[in-house]
Amino acid sequence: MEPAKEEESSVQDEAVDKSNFKNCNHIAFYRRQKLLLPGKSLYQALLDSVTLCNDSVKLQIINEKNKVPLLVEIYAIDGNIFRLKINEVSPLKSRYEVPDVLIKEPTTQRLSIAQKEAGILVLTCANEDCKIHITANPFQIELESKGETVLSVNTNGLLYFEHLQPPPQNSKTTAQKKEDASIDSSQENQEDLGLWQEEFGSFLDIKANGPSSIGLDFSLHGCEHVYGIPEHAETLLLKNTSDDDAYRLFNLDVYGHKIHDKMGIYGSVPFLLAHKPNRTSGIFWLNSSETLVEINTKAVMEHVPSRSPPDITKQRVVPQTDVRWMSESGIIDVFLLMGPTPFDIFKQYAQLTGTQALPPLFSLGYHQCRWNYEDEQDVKTVDTAFDEHDIPYDVIWLDIEHTEGKRYFTWDKKKFQHPKRMQELLKRKKRKLVVIIDPHIKVDPMYALYSQAKKKGYFVKNRKGQDFEGICWPGSSSYLDFTNPEVREWYADQFAFKSYKGSTDILFVWNDMNEPSVFKGAELTMQRDAVHHGNWEHREVHNLYGFYQQMVTAEGLIKRSGGQKRPFVLTRSFFAGSQKYGAVWTGDNVAEWSYLKISIPMLLTISIAGISFCGADVGGFIGDPEPELLVRWYQAGAYQPFFRGHANIESKRREPWLFGDENTQIIREAIRERYTLLPYLYSLFYRAHTTAEPVMRPLWVEFPKEQETFGVEDEYMLGNALLVHPVIEQEATTVNVLLPGSDEVWYDFRRFRRLDYPGTLKIPVTLESIPVFQRGGSVVPLKTTVGRSTEWMTDISYELRVALDSKDFAVGELYLDDGHSFQYLHKKQFLHRKFTFHKNVFSSSCADEIGQYHTKCVVERVLILGVQKQPTSVTVSLQDKRDGKDKEVVFTYDAKTSMLTLEKLLLNVGADWEIHIK
Repeated sequence: MEPAKEEESSVQDEAVDKSNFKNCNHIAFYRRQKLLLPGKSLYQALLDSVTLCNDSVKLQIINEKNKVPLLVEIYAIDGNIFRLKINEVSPLKSRYEVPDVLIKEPTTQRLSIAQKEAGILVLTCANEDCKIHITANPFQIELESKGETVLSVNTNGLLYFEHLQPPPQNSKTTAQKKEDASIDSSQENQEDLGLWQEEFGSFLDIKANGPSSIGLDFSLHGCEHVYGIPEHAETLLLKNTSDDDAYRLFNLDVYGHKIHDKMGIYGSVPFLLAHKPNRTSGIFWLNSSETLVEINTKAVMEHVPSRSPPDITKQRVVPQTDVRWMSESGIIDVFLLMGPTPFDIFKQYAQLTGTQALPPLFSLGYHQCRWNYEDEQDVKTVDTAFDEHDIPYDVIWLDIEHTEGKRYFTWDKKKFQHPKRMQELLKRKKRKLVVIIDPHIKVDPMYALYSQAKKKGYFVKNRKGQDFEGICWPGSSSYLDFTNPEVREWYADQFAFKSYKGSTDILFVWNDMNEPSVFKGAELTMQRDAVHHGNWEHREVHNLYGFYQQMVTAEGLIKRSGGQKRPFVLTRSFFAGSQKYGAVWTGDNVAEWSYLKISIPMLLTISIAGISFCGADVGGFIGDPEPELLVRWYQAGAYQPFFRGHANIESKRREPWLFGDENTQIIREAIRERYTLLPYLYSLFYRAHTTAEPVMRPLWVEFPKEQETFGVEDEYMLGNALLVHPVIEQEATTVNVLLPGSDEVWYDFRRFRRLDYPGTLKIPVTLESIPVFQRGGSVVPLKTTVGRSTEWMTDISYELRVALDSKDFAVGELYLDDGHSFQYLHKKQFLHRKFTFHKNVFSSSCADEIGQYHTKCVVERVLILGVQKQPTSVTVSLQDKRDGKDKEVVFTYDAKTSMLTLEKLLLNVGADWEIHIK
């Protein structure tokens, strides 16, 4: 590490050469594992060692060459999930097992032995129609559901497990000598294999525990479409990998990352989904060290038993995808999710790692950010300009320059002299403030946060036991050890109003640079041989670092409110389970069309990996977008879960009104459209929170049998009702839109035109808007008008947009609560309504009787799309009507669009009522 510099770092420190990052061939454990070629596994199962426990089946396997035994544990988990753990029987010391990601120890079912003979063990579990076939030699596992092999383990014999050994100078056991004999142990080769130390550029990684990598392969039968394992700037559909081009899961700060590159960027979720028309399955590889994933889809011959004559078997060619996982350290701990539907997979994964936190309503509004708003006057000017231009927004953001010399939890004494007054002005406007709080702490004994943490020993250590120091924005910095529960408790207390001077209850938080980013470090991150709580090396926990910072930040904000208010925390770095703590964004993108285009598959991938609250910086963080690109990005962002405009310190100012009247008008319309859509969006987030359904979803999730949807990544579903096709090409005059489903009916969301012939349509587009379609059979709740921010809109009336399917049916819902507290959870203060159109009756009923929230808000207008003929009368009847009479409803009918409009209804949104159309 270079000596610490006192001066602060600049954006140039981040604008790095891609050669600062490793490719696969630079990674020693990958090179070692690649020496093991597909073929017969070196491992065989010792079936005599099988023991049945209450929660699992345990057996030993042994490596033919080195004779080191491993313990295999197989669990059947409620809900059609299997867990496979492989560890050393008696390791030299404990191996790292990922804590805090699973929401609880999963509930298991008892497994029983159905067959045990001739080198085969067959296990069954009580509640599911599943069997586990274990072959002894070579060791393999097959998971079967209803007679169909879904997934097999170690099919290609790539199970790899480096057992812990004493350092080379110590005396060796016979087993170790045998193992070494299988690898050329010349000094030169040892260095090449990076067993005890590994070089990259001028950096040396000392491995105190020696080589400890693990790997395993899986075969997904009948599957040629696989998804997931974010985060990469790559296609939605995962590609076949070549020998030096695996998907890398290793959280890194890659400024202006390349597109169509499998290198690791800011977040890692080691969760892969496989889909074929009749089944979705998943693999969740619970490991927080660096992980590489290889994918190979191929055609294989499958035997099909024939009934006549009985001895003849037919063969057919079927697809199969082989997935090989390789991790630097830890144990093999993998969950196999059996689906069978996409929504079953989402539920199963959430059962393990948790659902998306229900966001406060304001955070679904528009966020205005840049690095940096200069001072309090700048904040006030921007805030006022939104009102002057009649553009709604909810949150203004402050980047690193708002602090005293990049000391987090402080304010620049000249530029932000009165932070409370500034927040008070925002609060009066019913708006919020988000400030940045990064994990690096400036080395400065006069900085209270640093001196406290130093005194308590709360920083990550280097391998010599001193505080690890690296360069980041403040210059020389130390890094809090968030893996330590004591550090987390202390850090959460820093958000208390008495600790965080100048903060108020409208201040929320953004965690950046938490991969962690270390300028001038190996790959711009922390040394892998740095040491965390429990004496674990950084290599073990690397991908968890940002997960922990977001976790404790959210806890700090909840604690600050006495447990009353929901937090909002945006993080750049994330892991499996980060959905429980807030939102993520795709990091330092560029103001170019290609980055707008790739943002869609990136967000879809993050969404199906459990993190619904995600977005990309509108306009591109780096550079200056041309007006057309900025407009198109606003239009896309308005229909994505997290909606924030952001720009680099070196980018020109780009508030929505700076690009001429015409563009201002179009951007205004896009943002206002977002605000009218909030009831639908908020209801989708409630579903994500309660049933783990992604807010933004690939088409195949809604149309799992429609093969033409499996690779579509330029359009997506927002919930189950809206299909969105952003315009991602410059000067586009038409776009090709796939409207899937042969029996589906679709409607233009703005012009209400019915499209009865699904398939790929060429749709004309102008700069004014992007194509959005409502699916027949759905009801979308909207607000009839917008306010200056979400809080101004509480009492604004609703419009219900009803789109009839081919059977003249539609159903939808609305979820409502106070938008900011936990009372929906603790005091049942929520309202969940169901809307149904059936046999010419449109009704509102209670979807969840437990909810007790009361509102004065009314449904003012109902639009029903697809009504084939003009009604003669429309009446409404209330369940609790006092006068016993049905009321006539004012209606208009447009024969051209087959749309029936019902006006001036004033029906309480919490009441039961029926509208009869005759």
